[in-house]
Amino acid sequence: MRAELILKKYGKIVDAALDRFLGKPRFPSVLHKSMRYSLFAGGKRLRPILAILTAQACSAPYSRVLPAACGLEMIHTYSLIHDDLPAMDNDDMRRGIPTCHVKFGEAAAILAGDALLTKAFELIALNGRVKGVTPAAAVNAAAEIGAAAGADGMVGGQVVDMLFEGRRVTPKELSFIHSHKTGALITASITAAAMLAGAGEAKIRHFRGFGEKIGLAFQIADDILDITGDEKKLGKTKGKDLKAGKATYPGLFGIEKSREKAENLVLEALRISGKIGNNKGVRALSELARFFVSRTY
Repeated sequence: MRAELILKKYGKIVDAALDRFLGKPRFPSVLHKSMRYSLFAGGKRLRPILAILTAQACSAPYSRVLPAACGLEMIHTYSLIHDDLPAMDNDDMRRGIPTCHVKFGEAAAILAGDALLTKAFELIALNGRVKGVTPAAAVNAAAEIGAAAGADGMVGGQVVDMLFEGRRVTPKELSFIHSHKTGALITASITAAAMLAGAGEAKIRHFRGFGEKIGLAFQIADDILDITGDEKKLGKTKGKDLKAGKATYPGLFGIEKSREKAENLVLEALRISGKIGNNKGVRALSELARFFVSRTY
């Protein structure tokens, strides 16, 4: 199945689950409206879909990981809300519509992000009640996601990204930023799902390696699209990273070498996926890996 069809099929499943888990808007209405506004503002739902496909690659039903998968999307959305704030990236548009703080104000946006983050871990914890999930798997998956989202993962990467604005970085420093800022949560989406699906330690190591490769490839592709992409497809202002002096692969290596690096990372990921198996879930994960570097949005 082509990547676009995979995203469309499972994106509908994720959207329905997010709607159910978040519940109807209630008091205080500005909080729930701002949470919903950002959560349902579009997006590819890559992280929850990677979790779902990983469960299938482990021959488990996607229901085994669905609460945690939705939690991962909430963590991702909270990070975007906070990244867009004036104190951070100061973006007015996200996915073709005004950012949360532009629509609802900075205070409401900060609190919406906070609420999505805490709701995410409520869902991740509740995944331990799902039939077939062992207590140990639930705890390990929660710890995996928590580490990836925090100071040793996404948040840490974002801080280093800010510290290095306008500075020349080394390849090692750039890899640290990208593998933490973006790659960590992508890797955790796969690894935590494998844990919840009951994979053994050896298979979990393969899934982790696969996630690390495609997570870094995804961010390199994002760097390239920031320069070459179509603003209408991207749904955000093009060239902002370049203007802000952010550390990017094209800025250090140029576009062609960056594209080659991303493609090589995907080839390495595909070699790892061959060690996992060849069922429907593995093939779908491999198809998404290829999409990570061929996408135009």
